[in-house]
Amino acid sequence: MRNKLLLTLALLVSAVPALADATDELLRHLAGFTSLTGQFSQQQFPEGSDEAIESEGQFKLLRPEYFAWEITAPDSQLVIATPDYLWQHDRDLETVTRRPIASSGQTSPLQVLAGDEAALRAGYQVAEAGPGRFRLTPSGQDAAFRQLEVEFAGNTLTSMDIIDNLGQRVEVDFTHLVRDAPLRASDFDFSPPPRADLFYYDE
Repeated sequence: MRNKLLLTLALLVSAVPALADATDELLRHLAGFTSLTGQFSQQQFPEGSDEAIESEGQFKLLRPEYFAWEITAPDSQLVIATPDYLWQHDRDLETVTRRPIASSGQTSPLQVLAGDEAALRAGYQVAEAGPGRFRLTPSGQDAAFRQLEVEFAGNTLTSMDIIDNLGQRVEVDFTHLVRDAPLRASDFDFSPPPRADLFYYDE
């Protein structure tokens, strides 16, 4: 189940223009930074259940093509996206999975926030769901999630709610955010540990 959550966060896009006014407002909230770092706590609710699976960790984002999502408790897992590959490292199971970005045709919720204006307008319908809150629905049929809601306090991202294709709901709260942290592409380099089992799904 935890791997399904990571893949939902780590994977995802098609046609149909988004609603212009809500999209413009969302882009205004996202404007003005090239990188973002912070900590998160999340609750995963399987479909039909009110009992949450909790985890926490840290993330970093460099627009438009790099992100890292690291769970530090209760498990130890890392997802990294670069322009070429999506890496998933389960430190507890000592496994590493690699998928080429080009073949997936999908972007994750964090990549949506990091993406450019054209991709956001082309791939999602955007609606305002309350003050500072936006609901994104993928236009394509192969998306990894059904719905994404993001909430801001001013221009600061505070939370993200996801409903994946299995009907699971994931609630993420962000803290200790730093805009324009001094990140470089090399900060997202990844090399598998020597004893890890490797699963490469390359083209």
